[in-house]
Amino acid sequence: MSKPDQGQGPAPLSDGGISPRVERALRWAAILHSGQTRKASEIPYFAHVAAVAMIVERAGLGEDAVIAALLHDVVEDTDATLPQVEQRFGPVVAATVAACSETKHDAEGRQRPWIDRKRDHLRAMAGLDLAARAVMLADKLHNLVSIELDLDEGRPVWRAFNAGRDQVLWYHRAVIDACDDEADPRLRSLAQAARAALDRVETRGPDSTESS
Repeated sequence: MSKPDQGQGPAPLSDGGISPRVERALRWAAILHSGQTRKASEIPYFAHVAAVAMIVERAGLGEDAVIAALLHDVVEDTDATLPQVEQRFGPVVAATVAACSETKHDAEGRQRPWIDRKRDHLRAMAGLDLAARAVMLADKLHNLVSIELDLDEGRPVWRAFNAGRDQVLWYHRAVIDACDDEADPRLRSLAQAARAALDRVETRGPDSTESS
């Protein structure tokens, strides 16, 4: 078995290009999420993880964080496992992916209620490190920007979720608050951007499908 790739420094890009580790993560994420689409749209799901990775990279986080952003949903939403993530990209990436992943099913394989999953995940956020918090903030920021655009385009956004509009927005705000950190300008900037997007979405009210 080959040794996992380890990060070589804080920057995910080198010589103006993309590193082989990031390219491998891009390819694997694209394959794993193949056929999946975003809520209320035909947009390939891979667009989301690529956007989250872009946000994390622009925030100045390191290569491991960018790779974890690309892979942050593979354990939760595909057949990939944490041991596979660790074998391919090392324990640091795997730990961040684990921190970003909910426990969707119980011991009998039944899907857990939405509110139970979200509350458990929020409780776990108290001990998250910088990379995990950055990925979580980037994830919520992109979700909110996507919701805003979907509302602009008249898509039935809230009908696509497993919870009502108020619950979805409550959870996004709770995650932002849990992951914000005044002491770190990178987290503070991400949190402020996410809150601004959340405020814009909240002012729009329910979509037409909720009042029909």
